[in-house]
Amino acid sequence: MPARRVDSPAEAASFINPADSVAIGLGPAHPVGLLHAMGDRDDWVDLQLFGALLTDLYSIFTKPGVHYRSGFFGPAERFLRDSGGDIEYVPADFRRFGPIVQELAPRVMATACAPPDAEGYCSMSLHAGATIDELHRCGSDPDRVLIVEYNDNYPRTYGLPPKHMHRLHVNEIDVLVETDATPINLADAAASDADKAIAEHARRYIHDGSTLQTGIGAIPSLIATLLAEGPGGGYGVHSEMFTTGLMKLYQAGKITNDHKGEFDGFSVTTFAAGTPELYTWLHENELVRFLPVDIVNDARYIAHNHDFVSINGATAVDLYGQVAADTIGGRQHSGTGGHEDFLAGAGLELDDHSLLCLRSSTVQSEGRVSRIVSNLAPQMLVTTPRHQIDVVITEFGAAELKGRTVRERAELLIDIAHPDFRDELRDAATRMG
Repeated sequence: MPARRVDSPAEAASFINPADSVAIGLGPAHPVGLLHAMGDRDDWVDLQLFGALLTDLYSIFTKPGVHYRSGFFGPAERFLRDSGGDIEYVPADFRRFGPIVQELAPRVMATACAPPDAEGYCSMSLHAGATIDELHRCGSDPDRVLIVEYNDNYPRTYGLPPKHMHRLHVNEIDVLVETDATPINLADAAASDADKAIAEHARRYIHDGSTLQTGIGAIPSLIATLLAEGPGGGYGVHSEMFTTGLMKLYQAGKITNDHKGEFDGFSVTTFAAGTPELYTWLHENELVRFLPVDIVNDARYIAHNHDFVSINGATAVDLYGQVAADTIGGRQHSGTGGHEDFLAGAGLELDDHSLLCLRSSTVQSEGRVSRIVSNLAPQMLVTTPRHQIDVVITEFGAAELKGRTVRERAELLIDIAHPDFRDELRDAATRMG
């Protein structure tokens, strides 16, 4: 049956019971108007919500009777948690979100989409992620409710037919509501001198024809800028997240996707986040294809790419090569996401590199603190194990760890630590044997 079109997010929210279960995708998939309308209600008794990477301080997550399970913390989750919200972290990488939400089988699934086209299909727009199969299952189940929020601010994007169509039909949608919500405007952070030095070190690992994976932030943006302005080219893209920086590489004529070995001719991603310019550029752009995360983040597909280079960050690295990327001081800061997937996938072929980029130190209330540490425990949890790590880069250089002994790794990491901490780290390494 065709979707029931309602006049407002509040009317769409009325299909959710005071005691209910609801799941949303990650970040750009969030139905912004619906979530705000849910926050206008005070009748919640036992509302169980599952999602990841909130893009706004939705008041629904502060209401009594509302519990939120998040697979990835962002600034909003951290603020709401620290303000007393009933928010808990679910440890899982991005690919595992799919089985988790299938097991939860929430009565309500909700997502943002592009407007229906002439044939009644709503493009999934900025997010394929891990929820697309569950959205279809929900839409086919008469005992469940599929809510779709749409407007012209969400670009119509494409998957790879025939298996991955990246769309929902109005006949499988239960509730359809048009809003004026806009996707998150995610501008890159300002770059420091240390970030610029890190980007220069990273650039030498990227060759003509390399396939790239980048995340958000000052360092990936700087690397994209250096590549856009430099002499090389012929790059490919296979990235969990498609960013404004990758768009700029396209605009500079640097991306061809000719040498990938898998998905030739297309950039593949599972979600996009950046500036309004990026969303306009993505609209009906067949050069970028959105695929489910279990494909994009699969190490086997990653390894098929020619001369693959992944660029990721961390909060700390210890002398064993263990990486903390989602906790700080024992508290949840972000999430696992695709961190380990891309570091692992880039280590399966000789011509690949995974670059782990971080500033050598940070300044906290107690003064300067090293981000190269003797041992992560117990202050931080391991996000990615030591055997997955290839190249660690700070502003002081690059430590190539793949194939190195434990002793050699420690020496290389100390060499790229902040000078103020190198003697201390050498003493610690000696005590650790």
